[in-house]
Amino acid sequence: MTADIPPLDDSALSYRGGQLSFENVPLADVAAAVGTPVYCYSSAVIARNYRRMAQAFSSKSPRLCYAVKANSNLAVLRLLSNLGAGAEVVSEGELRKALAAGMAPDGIVFAGVGKTRREIEFAIQSEILQFNVESEAELAMIAQAAAGLGCRAPVALRVNPDVEARTDARITTGTQGDKFGIPSSRIESVYQRACGEPSLDPLGLSVHIGSQITDLGPFRTAYEQLVSLVRALLGKGLPVARLDLGGGLGVAYSGESPPGFEEYAALVERTTGELDCELILEPGRCLVADAGVLLSRVILTKSQQSRSFVVLDAAINDLLRPALYEAHHRIVPVAEQEPGPARGVVDFVGPVCETTDTFCRDEHAPPLDPDDLVAVLTAGAYGAVMASTYNARPLVPEVLVRDRDFELIRLRETYEEMLARDSVPSWLTARDPMPPS
Repeated sequence: MTADIPPLDDSALSYRGGQLSFENVPLADVAAAVGTPVYCYSSAVIARNYRRMAQAFSSKSPRLCYAVKANSNLAVLRLLSNLGAGAEVVSEGELRKALAAGMAPDGIVFAGVGKTRREIEFAIQSEILQFNVESEAELAMIAQAAAGLGCRAPVALRVNPDVEARTDARITTGTQGDKFGIPSSRIESVYQRACGEPSLDPLGLSVHIGSQITDLGPFRTAYEQLVSLVRALLGKGLPVARLDLGGGLGVAYSGESPPGFEEYAALVERTTGELDCELILEPGRCLVADAGVLLSRVILTKSQQSRSFVVLDAAINDLLRPALYEAHHRIVPVAEQEPGPARGVVDFVGPVCETTDTFCRDEHAPPLDPDDLVAVLTAGAYGAVMASTYNARPLVPEVLVRDRDFELIRLRETYEEMLARDSVPSWLTARDPMPPS
């Protein structure tokens, strides 16, 4: 196997017969059938990740509510639903997707700092598991909406513990300067007020401190603070039935060593084990990131002064993470390389007219020619969901693999479909001049 590919212990992604394959599907076959760029996901890896996490936490039997924002394709949601997952959503659209995929409403958590009145009412009418309430103003909105509908809304207060997650500042969500949650110092009084609202059903507390966390220390600090708050609430005679511990467990993109599910489960047991509360976890990236690759084709190579570039047909609009977070994804050839020419140092870039349309710099890569296929690894999370049509590039398709079979689970947008989304006002024709200024 070519170096640079972190082997999966079940060999779901490996070179077979000289071709990089996901399960038993050569990725070159996917590219030939669908074209490039295209996202390709492995059913087996998603199922493996979910089952491993569920097994690690089997003694506590928490609800695993998948963070839909990581990858919201209906096929991915249906697969996770069939495995037993609930959902954590942050918009009406994500809620509707979860419901359309067959996820039970009573397994859906609605989070997010800016829920609208319409979204709140739709979620109440859908009979979701709970709202994770991010502010006192939102709590009042939910109480008013539930009263108007003549029912009680299930709520948990999201705590902002002011804990540094030791991750990228752009995906940190639990410090004082972040927009998320209610400060710890306000939790007792707000929770007590919620318990006095006839249209609210306060169930407990939630916390989420960030994403791509590879150190258990911040989790421990946040959970210990959460437990202290629960004890304070119980001491006042207030009911606390549920704890939502959020998500954020990191994955290995390029040399990171994130804790395993078993280590994470042991920490949760040590910090929350003495409480008689139902637990909710919100895994996202850790279930789907390594289950996906972005297939791309080399357009051309070029050298300019001291740098060499490999220009791909995938771009910043297809995978935003490198530009948005300075994230690194390994890029490997789909055709297995024979030992031979020395590996060069190149920048992998896309064709969009932005310098930030760069996947990685100073990457060691074998010689690549026009039309060669490459795979951008660990692209199953925050890839297709963040895609856009910038530079009038149609939305990228998605494919799901199962053993020897694969199917399109999102069609490639056509130029006609992309153009049809725009409309020209009736008063503006090709021959009319612009109105006078």
